[in-house]
Amino acid sequence: MTRRPNIVMILTDDHASHSIGAYGSVVNRTPRIDEIAENGWRFDNCFATNALCSPSRASILTGTYSHVNGVTTLVTPIDASQPTFISQLREAGYRTAMIGKWHMGDGAGHDPQHFDYWDVVIEQGEYWNPRFLSADGLRTVEGYATNIITDLALNWVDSLDGDDPWCVLIYHKAPHRPWEPDDKHQGMYADPVPLPETFHDDYATRSSSARRAAVRLAENLNEEDLKLAPPEGLSYDELAIWKYQRFMEDYLACVASVDDNVGRVIDWLRQRGDFDDTLLMYASDQGFFLGDHGWFDKRFMYEESLRMPFVLSYPRRLAAGAVFSDMVTNVDFAQTILDAADVPHHPRMQGRSFWPDLLGTPGQPPAEGIYYRYWEHDDKFHKAPAHYGYRTERYKLIYFYNDGLGLPGTGPFTYPPEWELYDMAADPHELRNVYDDPAYREIREDLKAAMWREQARLGDKPHRSQPRPAGV
Repeated sequence: MTRRPNIVMILTDDHASHSIGAYGSVVNRTPRIDEIAENGWRFDNCFATNALCSPSRASILTGTYSHVNGVTTLVTPIDASQPTFISQLREAGYRTAMIGKWHMGDGAGHDPQHFDYWDVVIEQGEYWNPRFLSADGLRTVEGYATNIITDLALNWVDSLDGDDPWCVLIYHKAPHRPWEPDDKHQGMYADPVPLPETFHDDYATRSSSARRAAVRLAENLNEEDLKLAPPEGLSYDELAIWKYQRFMEDYLACVASVDDNVGRVIDWLRQRGDFDDTLLMYASDQGFFLGDHGWFDKRFMYEESLRMPFVLSYPRRLAAGAVFSDMVTNVDFAQTILDAADVPHHPRMQGRSFWPDLLGTPGQPPAEGIYYRYWEHDDKFHKAPAHYGYRTERYKLIYFYNDGLGLPGTGPFTYPPEWELYDMAADPHELRNVYDDPAYREIREDLKAAMWREQARLGDKPHRSQPRPAGV
């Protein structure tokens, strides 16, 4: 009988795949994250279904979309009693733990459930001397959060008796805003960081919905983010570049600390003799704009925000140095993990397991497209518009319906709906919205129908402002 794998999921917050060496980063190096890919698989088309911290974490845990698990915004806490891949693993005899950034609410009904042990930071958490909440109450732990979270996770596993398989979630705050590096990595990226190709995007064909968002580096980074005042006398463009460099210096230093701690986990697994028999995963809860289009943050369905880094290894079962190019989403993680552990899925789960694909025995055809929905309309900090959309291998259709629907965390105003369409083969940086281009009319209408059918399949409701597409 094949030994059931131990399971380690390392999840970070706001780590863009284009700041990982395995994904071709030109701004930094991440040798220990890359090591997971070298010993296993790199996923080149992994996407969030709602590019926001709490909703993505809920989708990863439950294997469901936001409209099913109920975590649509940052302030809609999870019903932690609902089925998760953790509840399924525990029922099958796994020991389970959650350490680090939970960020799906706290208190009765919202604290982590189905875990043998949990120890989580409050809300966003602090980089230095973070507060941790456990079943024993609230306490402050001296030190740097990324190191502490790793310490707590490894100590828990080391404390276990017996031969039962275990699953530990190591969820970091880093590299989330306000990007506070540890002492070791302070100033590591003080030399100028290359500007992204789209830094000076003029938004010429974008909708007013996209332009309204408060995510511009030049305008929306604050003193806490920058940690020092900019030089006097800079033009608007010069100020944007100066702020980009300050932001990237600290952001990449936080990533370097994460990479070191990923290495600690790898080395620890090897020392225990467990590396080959462990399903080890590294991911971020969504992507992040790193000056792309002049922006920071996430939320949008554009590639830098939508795309999640995801690498995994399990040497006993899986090939090394492989690349998975089909589209997968964070909703697919739960069923895939359960398949790897030979544990039944919960029938409520909506994803498509890609475990058979990794073994070379795919059970289902690849996804033709992925559905995305961002609910936290016009929030007070970033003003990002509510939208949903459908992405295929080549095209991306986005409908900004611009309505918070009265959900917690949304703003009071609605705006006229708008569409965008991108041909990612002809325009990989998504600079030209071709929704009104006659040459794309047939493609546009086909995508509308495909998205409508996908919404019906998933049980989500189109916004009342969207006309029913022809033929459906």
